[in-house]
Amino acid sequence: MKFNLHFPPGEIVLDEGQYKRPNRKSYYSFCSKTGLWEVANKFGYSSEQFGLQISLEKMRMDELEDAKETPEEMASTFTCAVFKTPQAVLEGARHMASVEISCEPCVRKHVRSIFMNNAVVSTSPTPGGNTTIDSFHQFAGVKWLQDKPLTRFEDTQWLLIQKAEEENLLQVTVKLPDIVLDRLRSDSNDYYLSDGVSKYAQLWNEQRKLILHDAFCNFLLPSMEKEARSLLTSRAKSWLLSEYGKLLWDKVSASPYPWKENDVSSDEETAPRVMACCWGPGKLDTTFVMLDSSGEVSDVLHAGSLNLRSHNSVDLKRKKTDQQRVQKFMMDHQPHVVVLGAANLSCKRLKEDIYEIIFKMVEDNPRDVGREMDNLNVVYGDESLPCIYENSRISVDQLPSQEGIVRRAVGLGRYLQNPLAMVATLCGPGREILSWKLNPLENFLTPDEKYGMVEKVMVDVTNQVGLDINLASCHEWLFAPLQFISGLGPRKAASLQRSLVRAGAIFTRKDLLTSHGLGKKVFINAVGFLRVRRSGLTSSSSQLIDLLDDTRIHPESYSLAQDLAKDICREDDNDDDDVLEMAIEHVREKPHLLRAVDVDEYSEQKNRLNKNETLNHIRLELLEGFQDRRRPYVEPSQDDEFYMISGETEETLSEGRIVQATVRRVEPHRAICDLESGLTGLLYYENCLGGCRNVNELSDELHKGNILTCRVKSIQKNRYQVFLTYRKSEMTSNCFQNPRPMDLYYNEECNTLRKEKAKAHKQKELGKKLFKPKMIVHPRFQNITSDEAIEFLLDKDPGESVIRPSSCGPQRLKLTLKVYDGVYAHRDIEEIGKEGKDITGLLQIGKKLKIKDEIFEDLDEVMDRYVDPLVAHLKAMLNYRKFRRGNKTEVDELLRTEKAENPKRIVYGFGISHEHPGSFILTFIRSSNPHHEYISLFPKGFMFRERMFEDIDHLVAYFQRHIDDPRDPTALIQ
Repeated sequence: MKFNLHFPPGEIVLDEGQYKRPNRKSYYSFCSKTGLWEVANKFGYSSEQFGLQISLEKMRMDELEDAKETPEEMASTFTCAVFKTPQAVLEGARHMASVEISCEPCVRKHVRSIFMNNAVVSTSPTPGGNTTIDSFHQFAGVKWLQDKPLTRFEDTQWLLIQKAEEENLLQVTVKLPDIVLDRLRSDSNDYYLSDGVSKYAQLWNEQRKLILHDAFCNFLLPSMEKEARSLLTSRAKSWLLSEYGKLLWDKVSASPYPWKENDVSSDEETAPRVMACCWGPGKLDTTFVMLDSSGEVSDVLHAGSLNLRSHNSVDLKRKKTDQQRVQKFMMDHQPHVVVLGAANLSCKRLKEDIYEIIFKMVEDNPRDVGREMDNLNVVYGDESLPCIYENSRISVDQLPSQEGIVRRAVGLGRYLQNPLAMVATLCGPGREILSWKLNPLENFLTPDEKYGMVEKVMVDVTNQVGLDINLASCHEWLFAPLQFISGLGPRKAASLQRSLVRAGAIFTRKDLLTSHGLGKKVFINAVGFLRVRRSGLTSSSSQLIDLLDDTRIHPESYSLAQDLAKDICREDDNDDDDVLEMAIEHVREKPHLLRAVDVDEYSEQKNRLNKNETLNHIRLELLEGFQDRRRPYVEPSQDDEFYMISGETEETLSEGRIVQATVRRVEPHRAICDLESGLTGLLYYENCLGGCRNVNELSDELHKGNILTCRVKSIQKNRYQVFLTYRKSEMTSNCFQNPRPMDLYYNEECNTLRKEKAKAHKQKELGKKLFKPKMIVHPRFQNITSDEAIEFLLDKDPGESVIRPSSCGPQRLKLTLKVYDGVYAHRDIEEIGKEGKDITGLLQIGKKLKIKDEIFEDLDEVMDRYVDPLVAHLKAMLNYRKFRRGNKTEVDELLRTEKAENPKRIVYGFGISHEHPGSFILTFIRSSNPHHEYISLFPKGFMFRERMFEDIDHLVAYFQRHIDDPRDPTALIQ
């Protein structure tokens, strides 16, 4: 038996066991209860029969019998108090039939297949988007897409389209091409309509066509569009998550700084001693931190005068003193490398100062400079991760007595020594690693999605590298990757760490099972990635350590490894028992013997073909146990240094970009400017606004402190200089285009007709000005249209306003108030007591003015009693601590994030209502879904739930006390 269950969108069906809530009755349920299902059954094929036919799961069924009466005659027998006419009865019955068709699984499957394979996406800018989106804008590549198939979306392009649509910059259509839609409708008609030619058959077919039109246009196609959008979002986020993982992998899988050749047979520590330097702006002195080879702080030096650029004798003396102190600091600790945080342009000069100290040290004290300091290098380091470490809880726990800049320098140096451990340090309960910005589009991912990828990458890299547990037992920060060892996790890792720290050292992997509480299954999963080697406290012990414990060979395969080593020794004519006992050490000392082994032939001889792959891995590990397979460390390139120091990216600073520049100095042939990033901008006289014909005109046109809007002509990265142009012709020229590759479906030319129509429409609208310029003199009054008022307020701060003529007639004015960027409220002002004898009287201001129920004597009183209090309340809301920037969707996401961090709290916040300018949205989350209520703005205060509040604190207090009060959803906006 098959049941057809139809749940229209407006109807809620609860699972068994849930609390019962009031149901929203759909129109379908209403029609069904009044008996219209009998009429719906008379239209012909049922939804199930239609679905089986259109999906070709069943051959065409018997022909429909022609009715003996018209649809209206049949419907007249079903009229009632609710459906009083035959037309109303037919309309309700058609709705039931269309809903059943749209909910039929076979129909949905068939339409879904056609839609997903053939639907196309087109985009075009809104009027605001056409102005905002230039060739360098984030959305430039999706501004004009024409009929791009769903199947061709592969990267994050859809996420950009979605964001642009939310910001009202793009109009997006997802639809079937007309030819496909026509074919679908034609097929549907073939399988649903009657082949009869009688008058009655034709009348019933008209009803069936209306049913199909309703089912496809109002239910199926909108539903498929929603599914398609969701599918595109899912695909794009999966691609973005993969890219996020690749970027993290590149950061984490980098090898430590190579200060010497790694000697695998040696048990000495191979990490370099690092002197980390962070630039200080003044209050925080430039700081040097010395880290030993284990990443522990050996010494700290503050040298605030090293940055001084003054040439007076006092400053020169202070700077020389600091140079001597830094030189002694380096002589005392003999670093292998100096890493300098690339914070800003001052770091470029600081690097030159450090090199000057090094050269002087080598020149003055050649004998005292150790061999390890030969060719001492100064490298730049990215401060993004160290800054997160500086402000994290874990850094305070690890370095409780150190100030912030010291913790940042420690993070900088440790990342150079051990990138994996440094990143893992920030993967604790606070998930600070999520603050590390790796991809400009990562805001589309939720914190849980990002952290899931972080865990995958960290598990892969950690198990590839392994963990030296003896070294970590002596240095807590090196234990950070332990949670990512296979089979462990945060809780088991913390327990094992406490046990290992108490023991101090471990000499064999088996101790993990017998002495440190690892279960058998956990031990089997984890032990192959835990290295037991002579390090930490075991470095001074005489107790033997099995060489196999410092390989990726699992203890279950130790016997295979020993047998292989013994067989190799026998092949080398070493049958001595002592040699065979030390076979592993013997073959490690003679790697050529291992290289000569043919594993395939050996496994066949020993009848161990099933262990062929294992034996091959054993041979590789015996050759080079725990060989570091991470990519070698590479010093930052010139481009990397430029972008790190300037804080810019290829997206934010490139040729043709518009930038703000402040004139610092005007020279005879050029003006020296400062960009917002601190870079130096050069503006030559021939590139100025009027194209100065001689040098003298440059000093007349530009002065120190002028803020200019310029275009980037070229960038000289090695000198950190940007060449600018200020010429009007080049500022408005389209010759500067972003060189990014365009989408194959990007087609702006096809929209020429749209542009012409838009231009004609604009001219038509301008011709519709329904007001004459009024004879009103007031500083806040202007004779402009609504669009011109918005343009006038575009670059003004929220709260600015203008009074203008109203298009509603000569006896009205309009107050246009800028509520927020892109949000403008219009309030009507009625003029009372006008003398309408002639046109002059109509164009003069009325004797009294009226806004709603309040009377004002003149415009000054309007400003004092109405506008100024209104603006005061507006600014109070915008500056309130719980105010959230963004549209409704963005505020919802912010609160969801806050709720995830504080699941026991009811989180709330205020936002701007873009749909109802002049109102605010109060959004709050109790459990999981956000709820919204509106707040209206008045001169007397804020109207909330039909109550007036003088300030926001009283409103919030009332809301918190009455959060559970029932609300009327139809009266949200006052």
